[in-house]
Amino acid sequence: MKKNYEKNKWPILLIVVMSTFMATLDSSIVNVALPQMARAMDVDTSQIQLVVTSYLIVIVGIILIFGKLGDMLGKTRIFTFGIALFTVGSLLCGITSSFPVLIGARIVQAVGAAATMANNQGIITQVFPATQRGKALGLTGTSVALGSLVGPGLGGIIVGASSWEYIYLINVPVGVVVLFFAIKLLPRSNKKATVRLDALGAVLFMLSIVPLFVALGQVQSLGFTNPLILAGFIVSIGSFIAFIRVEQKRENPLIPLYIFKNKLFSLSIFCAFITFVGLFCNNIIQPFYLQDVMIYSPEQAGLMMMIFPLVLAVLAPVSGHVSDKIGSELLTFIGLLLISLGLFLMSTLTEQSTLTTMVIFIVVLSVGMGLFQSPNNSLIMSTVKRDQLGIAGSINALVRNMGMVTGIALATTLLYGSMSAELGYRVTDYVAGQNGAFINGMSNVYITAAVICLFGAVLTFLRLLRKKSGAIEQAVILENEISGNRK
Repeated sequence: MKKNYEKNKWPILLIVVMSTFMATLDSSIVNVALPQMARAMDVDTSQIQLVVTSYLIVIVGIILIFGKLGDMLGKTRIFTFGIALFTVGSLLCGITSSFPVLIGARIVQAVGAAATMANNQGIITQVFPATQRGKALGLTGTSVALGSLVGPGLGGIIVGASSWEYIYLINVPVGVVVLFFAIKLLPRSNKKATVRLDALGAVLFMLSIVPLFVALGQVQSLGFTNPLILAGFIVSIGSFIAFIRVEQKRENPLIPLYIFKNKLFSLSIFCAFITFVGLFCNNIIQPFYLQDVMIYSPEQAGLMMMIFPLVLAVLAPVSGHVSDKIGSELLTFIGLLLISLGLFLMSTLTEQSTLTTMVIFIVVLSVGMGLFQSPNNSLIMSTVKRDQLGIAGSINALVRNMGMVTGIALATTLLYGSMSAELGYRVTDYVAGQNGAFINGMSNVYITAAVICLFGAVLTFLRLLRKKSGAIEQAVILENEISGNRK
């Protein structure tokens, strides 16, 4: 079986990369088609947003369950189930003209996406040797970033050339091909569940996450003091406290909390979260700046936003390969520093900034992400036992999605809060003729994101110092022992 892994490891990686790309792509590709979909289904803007939010919320709410099921029943079994379900959901999305059916189909898609996302890194870690794991995880990480960043541009091309249904239908032939080769090539497992799924923990976790996501998504329009927002936060906090207490008493918990006692795992997970917070602060601000302040066309803005994924696509596999040779921690530190620097540089942009300046700043930010992501994924997956690869991968995917939604909520709250304070009235959108207020708000967002990422860099640097100090102490002890033996 091991020889088959060696022979098929790169085709297996392609299967994982394609499924991961499709699942991530569908979280962002629909955005550009929302106006057309709203008109076609005769619903308003607030309702059509459910097409996006239902997908993300379901993924975050259940991804840990599929990670646990992967460890219990076999990662391949759950992964292939996810591909099949995602493909069926895509077909249903593309052939319906009913809004409720579309939302139901998006939920089916999200369940399938969660099953694949929760187990993709575990499969890679299982199939690839340690000397190639960073490179392979780097390519998987690249597919995640490309899926989330390429989506709006690709969606615009598809909608411009045909109609919104093909945004979903394009997944069907790709999904069928990927499913065929997944069944044929992925490592098979005859694993049978010897323990029960922690159902109470799963329910409490969903009640911790779903109300939080819903509240964060609506906080800008309703305000923090709205009773519904407060109720969402209260339910989320209460459920999370109950979840922790239940998990501490379970023999086979949904999340083995002791996994977080590993300081390297916890630090790597935390850094993954804050980088996606920073990245999505940029993603939500940049289109407004390019189109509303700099008066670029949607096509020009789309080309500017393609710089980041293109640099990342080239650099992430390289950094993964380098991390296999020299280790991951130094690269994650350098990456975090460059991400922080890139965000600080973005905070200096004004109406007079040149195209060259913007490109340089974006490249700095994307190089930092390229250096950070692959080594950090490798660190996360290398710090857990083999039978915990599923849950570790799903925790990594969970914090990534949480970082996305937190970044969006943080950016919009800071931007419009700053603009409202400066203009003297409540603002929930770009205000024509008030570029100065927008620039100031944008600067506040970027500086906040940069400080958050810099905090992660400082923690990583302190860990590197402790590691180096420990290595020196061990060397001194060894030298003393050798000297004593000689005497």
